[in-house]
Amino acid sequence: MCEANAYILKEGTEELLLESVDKVMPREDGILLENIFGQQKLVKAKIKEMALVNHKIILEKTE
Repeated sequence: MCEANAYILKEGTEELLLESVDKVMPREDGILLENIFGQQKLVKAKIKEMALVNHKIILEKTE
């Protein structure tokens, strides 16, 4: 499988946001994440790092 877990950085710590993400879609108001189960989350953030071999997407909040 090619999905990854999405994390948000909070005070230097990675906090799990959504598991099994297979779509990352930029929007004007943030990033829309969708996983293989159809769950979606819109986050006001930017991509800090994508380590796909490690199945990790790390996001950083924006204001």
